[in-house]
Formats: sequence, C-alpha cells, structure tokens
Amino acid sequence: MPEVATATVTAVPTPTPLPTAVPPTIASVIAYEMKGAFDFFWEQANTDPNSPGCGLIRDRYPGSPGIASIAAVGFGLTAYPIGVEKGYISHQQGYERANCTLDTLLGMERTEGFYYHFVDMQTGQRAWQSEVSSIDSAILLMGVLTAGDYFGGELQEKAGQIYDAVNWPWFIDESRQMFYMAYRPEKGFEGHWDFYAEQLMLYVLAAGSRTYPVDERPYYTFTRHYARFGEGEPFIHSWFGSIFTYQFSHAWLDFRGYTDKEGVNWFDNSVEASLAQYNFAVLMERKYQTLGPNAWGLTASDGPNGYNGLYGAPPSGYDNRAHVVDDTIPPAGAIGSIIFLPEQAEQAMLNYYTIERLNGKYGFLDAYNLSENWFASDVIGIDKGITLLMLANHENDLVHQMMMQNEQILEGLNRLQISK
Repeated sequence: MPEVATATVTAVPTPTPLPTAVPPTIASVIAYEMKGAFDFFWEQANTDPNSPGCGLIRDRYPGSPGIASIAAVGFGLTAYPIGVEKGYISHQQGYERANCTLDTLLGMERTEGFYYHFVDMQTGQRAWQSEVSSIDSAILLMGVLTAGDYFGGELQEKAGQIYDAVNWPWFIDESRQMFYMAYRPEKGFEGHWDFYAEQLMLYVLAAGSRTYPVDERPYYTFTRHYARFGEGEPFIHSWFGSIFTYQFSHAWLDFRGYTDKEGVNWFDNSVEASLAQYNFAVLMERKYQTLGPNAWGLTASDGPNGYNGLYGAPPSGYDNRAHVVDDTIPPAGAIGSIIFLPEQAEQAMLNYYTIERLNGKYGFLDAYNLSENWFASDVIGIDKGITLLMLANHENDLVHQMMMQNEQILEGLNRLQISK
C-alpha cells in the first residue's frame, strides 16, 4: 500500500499575557503622600535628646543641611498627632518627640516671645542672619498648641508657656494698626501685613492671648481687595496670587460656617481662590506643557532657577501683573486645596503619581516643569506640611477637630467677631 503522508502539527505556544498596569486609586495615592510627608518630619529632625536643638526640623531635604525652619517645626508638631492616629508611630513616640521639641523651644533665643525664621539644627541659634518672623512664629505656635492639646498634661503646660510668652502688641505698628512682617536686631522692623495673605492665624492667636491680647483692629485694617478670574465670583486675593496664601491658616482653623462682621467667610473665599487657580491652569493648557486640569495650583516653590516666591495666578496685585508663571507646578498647590476642591485636587494627585521622576522617599518632590524638563531635587518642609495637614483634614477633619476646641483659638475668633 502506498504510504499515506500525515501532517505534523506543531503546537504554537500561547503567549504569556503581559501584566496589565493597575491604575492607582486615589486612596493609595493619598496614603503614599501622607506617609511620605510624615516621614520627612519624623526622620529629618534632630533626634538627639542631649542636643540643644532636639526636635528641630530641617527646612528642606537634601538641600541646606543643618538648617531648620521654625515653620517646619510647627508643621512637624502637628504631624506627630497625625502620625499617632494613622498608626505610623506610637503615642509614646509622639509624646517623647513633641516633649523634647517643646523643651528646645522653651530654651531657645526669642525676641518678645517670637522666634527667628531659620536656626541651626544642632544649637537652635539664629542662622543666615535671618529675621524674627511674625508669620513663621505663628505657624510654629499653631503646632505648639496642637501638640499640647493632643498630648495633654505636662506638654500642654509647656505649650501654654511658649504661647503666653509672646508679646503680640510689640510686633504691631501702632500708627497703621498693622502687624509688621519681620524684625532684625540690626535694622528694626520690616514690612507690613497690609494685604490679605496667609496671616489670618496671626490675628486669631494674638486676639486669643491670655497675656498680651490684641484687639480686632489689625484684623480689619489690612486691604481686602476683591477681584475675579474670568467668569468666576469675586474674592479677596493675595498680592502674588500664590495658592498657599489661601491654605496655610486653614490647615488648623476651620472657617466653615464662620463669618466676620464684614460678612466675609474665609473658607468660601478659599474655595473661589482655588477655583480661579484651577480655571487658570485649564486655560493655560495649550500654552504650557505642565499646566492643565491635571496640574494646577501655582504657589511659592522651587523652580528651574531656584526658589521663587512670586509664583502665582491671577488675580494678583491691582492689575494682575504681580504674579509669575513659567510652567512650574508644585504638587502642594493642588493638594493643599483638597478641602476646597476635592475632585480637582484628587485628579491632580492621580496625575502626579504617574510621573515617575516626581516621586521620592518623602512623597512628591517639591515641583516640576515639563517645558524645561526640570524636576526638583528637594522637598521643602512647609510644602510637605500643608499636604499632610490638608489630607488629614480631608480624611476626617483631624487637625480641625483638635484646634477648634482650643480655648484661646475660640476666644480669638470671638474677639475678632468671627462667628457662626
């Protein structure tokens, strides 16, 4: 019989499916940024209990080694209760770190109770010939009061000593009824808080003082200039239009439902300011590579040419020309407004998380600029602070609940006639 040919069938191996990238959830991105920001305050502090600078926190990392920012310490003292509540550290660990920090603050050089802006981390002494700062001292004090209230007992007593030592009237220009911004022993007082900015906490702390109270006049004296962006609602804006100015006081003070005697609700004001920033970024999407609906919130930050305090968005100044835009975006800008525009802030966070070069050991790096292909090398304490505190408030009003029960804060609001 003739041989019958048979076909040999070679099995084709089934290709192994490539893993599908799982898009990040907003919960995972928030967890990433909160833990990273907390770790900055926990790890970049002087932890030597025998050091006169115990508890002082770096201004930035990895830049400026050895230099602490007194404002970063204020954010850090607020971070520790957050860390306890989130389970990052134990209550005892938080207590001990806050305790050594308050001891350091009690022993540091002060001028009428106010602190120098930048200090040596090891010695606690003035660095860089920096100024005695009214606003940075205020940020510090918000953290001091938060830690004192949270941990209670001896820490609350120490917090009260630090707060009660501040001579608020000394920092006021009596002729204008305005707080000065700074004081230098070599030059005297500098600048005035004559326009709206981040200083609301300053008036509340001063008015609530048990030892050196200030009346409501400085609060009602600074310029309240209303303007709008596009078709948005008019709001009271800051000079450079930097978004942090609409956020910092709100990290501790919950102005929701509170209105002053001129009818201003500062929470609603920050909602409008944040919306203006978002709409500006959307409008600029075609002009720039970074700005857009997923990258918004212009504020003081590092940039391609170094730190720039003029970054902002309109409205600014009296003619919308005071701010600077070069396509640099700091993640803290949008994240710090998450209690004002949660959906838009979460949208931006999801975008930032997908940019590999923007992610670091302490969460998002300070800023980036796609037009310049530039990414910051540092994180900055105050920017990590505003993201951590605002994310904590977004989750469960943690910081607001602690601070809005403080007797001096409530008394300050009352004296300023800011009420529900």
